Amino acid sequence: MRRVKVLLVSPDAEARDLLSISVGSIERRLGEPVSFLEAQDGEQGARIGLRERPDAVVADEIASRAGAFSLARDLRGAVEPYRGPIVIVLERKHDAWLARWSGADAWLVRPVDPFELADRLVELIQAYRARPAEQPREQREIA
Repeated sequence: MRRVKVLLVSPDAEARDLLSISVGSIERRLGEPVSFLEAQDGEQGARIGLRERPDAVVADEIASRAGAFSLARDLRGAVEPYRGPIVIVLERKHDAWLARWSGADAWLVRPVDPFELADRLVELIQAYRARPAEQPREQREIA
C-alpha cells in the first residue's frame, strides 16, 4: 500500500508533534497511511527533502539556521527541483509575501486551525498527483 510521506520542519519538537497530529488526519481522506520525516532546521530539511522526495513539506517559519523561506527556495531552486507541495506556518500574516516569494504553495498564520491545514494539504497533494509527470532533463533537451 502506498504511503503519504510528509516532511515536518521545526526546531521545536512539540510544534512538530502538533503538526503531525493535524497532518495525520489526512490519512482517512486520502485512504493511505501517513508517515513522517522530521528536520530541526531548513538546512536539514532541504537535504532530507531533496533526498527523500516526500509527498509534501510543512515547515515552521521560525525554523532556526536556515528558515522555512530559505528551505522552500532551496527545494524549488535545486538542480532537480522539488515539485511537491510546500506549506509554511507563519508567525505573522505580514510575512505572506515572503512565503509567496519563497515558492511555497500555501501558508497559514498561527494559531493554525488543524482542519484548515489538513484540508489545504489534501487539496495540494491531490493536485500534485493529478499533474502529468515531468520528463527527465535529458529528454527535454533532446526533444
